[in-house]
Amino acid sequence: MENAFAAYLQAVADSSEQLHSIMVLQHGKVLMEKSFVPDTAHILNSVSKTFTATAVGFAISEGLLALDDRIVDLFPESLPAHVSDTLERICIRHLLTMNSGHGKDPTSATRSGQGDWIKTFMEWPIAYEPGTCYCYNSLGTYVLSAAVQKVTGQKVVDYLESRLWHPLGIEKPYWQESPAGINTGGWGLYLKTEDLARMGLCLLNGGKFRGQQVIPAEWVKEMSAAQVPSVNAGVNERQVAEIRQDPSHPVYAMFDPEQNDWQQGYGYQMWRCRHGAFRADGANGQYILILPEQDAVIVTTADIPNMRQELNLIWDYLLPAL
Repeated sequence: MENAFAAYLQAVADSSEQLHSIMVLQHGKVLMEKSFVPDTAHILNSVSKTFTATAVGFAISEGLLALDDRIVDLFPESLPAHVSDTLERICIRHLLTMNSGHGKDPTSATRSGQGDWIKTFMEWPIAYEPGTCYCYNSLGTYVLSAAVQKVTGQKVVDYLESRLWHPLGIEKPYWQESPAGINTGGWGLYLKTEDLARMGLCLLNGGKFRGQQVIPAEWVKEMSAAQVPSVNAGVNERQVAEIRQDPSHPVYAMFDPEQNDWQQGYGYQMWRCRHGAFRADGANGQYILILPEQDAVIVTTADIPNMRQELNLIWDYLLPAL
């Protein structure tokens, strides 16, 4: 592993990737680690989603939420003037799997706004029947965060204090909030590299950490399974299906499932990967990679826009050594 790790770091340098930190663990022990920045909490971007889904799992296990709970019932105060039949059918399960029926992610039109983000989500055009089309939707994860807060009376970051942060030995982190005082859910969480490794080990071991069942085992199984087909963020499942029918399409090669880690299936706010792995995934190179076949976890923080290249270097150099 030492030689492979050195070769990997050289490949990172050669590709001019702005890697901030990496930690490689196998059989519960740290094999290799390297940090290029101070050991402080790092912005996680969409890795935050996996922690929101974990909070949802706790709420379900405690009988406070259910997968089939409808958002129109959870947030009657945020209903638009016209409630469509498709909006009425959106439930927690659809938000977890990015299958709300939206054809485009509404998040960018909302994040800077001061209004009711939940109402904005409900007012966004629903192009497809909920449950039939994957479309990456960070605002949907915000609604999950709001749902947890609604039924528990606590912000997600507080709700996880005794259930996740403390059992994993993680100091309560900072998590950004909306103007309504709700943790943003789909983004905005800050954790250290070692914190990500602890979460990775917990997921690898079916929700157990140091012999204690922290996250319900069945929830970890469901989170990490391929619940629905997935496609890259920025496009929806129907659009990619059309591209795949036309080999002359200029971006046809980008959507080859055999070479694309974003088209291996999606669980509950977690992605499946090639090589039998699954991951929490955040923009610009934040990863918790769980590799069950190798009994390994790899975590990274970074500022790398080309996340496909980042993953490929890990597969090329580190996976064989594991």
